[in-house]
Amino acid sequence: MHIPASYEYPNAPYFAEYLSFGEDENLFDVLKNQYDELIEIFEKAENGFADKAYAAGKWSLKGLLGHIVDSERIFSYRVLALSRGEKTALPGFDENEYQAASEYEMHATEDIIAQYKVTREATTLLLHSLSTKQWNQMGQANGKSISARALAWMIAGHEKHHLRIIKERYLCQNS
Repeated sequence: MHIPASYEYPNAPYFAEYLSFGEDENLFDVLKNQYDELIEIFEKAENGFADKAYAAGKWSLKGLLGHIVDSERIFSYRVLALSRGEKTALPGFDENEYQAASEYEMHATEDIIAQYKVTREATTLLLHSLSTKQWNQMGQANGKSISARALAWMIAGHEKHHLRIIKERYLCQNS
C-alpha cells in the first residue's frame, strides 16, 4: 500500500512527521517490522524495566505501550469508519486524558503486550480487507479532512515516533 498523497491529510507538522515514509515502503512490511521490533524490546528488557519512566512525570514504558495500543485502536476505528463512507465527523482524543484514565500502570506488562499483539493482528486483517475504493475514502477526523489510507499510515507513523522515543529516552537508560 503506497503512502498517501499530500491532499489526503492536513497540512500540519505532526502529519508530516508521522507520514514521512519512503515511496518504496510498504505499509504491511512497516507494520510487521515495527511489531517485531517492539516485541523484541520488551522480550529483552530486564525485569521491572517496563515499570520505569525516563523522567519524572513521564509515562512508564508499559504506559507508553498502552498508549500505542489505545491510539492504534482509535486510528483503526477511524480507518474502518471512513472506509465505509462515514459522513459524521469523528472526534479527536486527548492522549493525556486517555492515559490518565487507562490504569495501564496497574496492569501486568505481559497483559499489555498481549493487547498490543491482538490489536496489531486485528488492524492488519482490517487493512488487508480494504478495496482500493475504501482506501481512498475521505472523511473528517479530529476536525480535519483525511483519507482512510492516511489514517492507516498514521498507525505506522505514530508507532515510528514512539519507537524513536523508546530508543532515545528509555533504552539509553538501560544500557
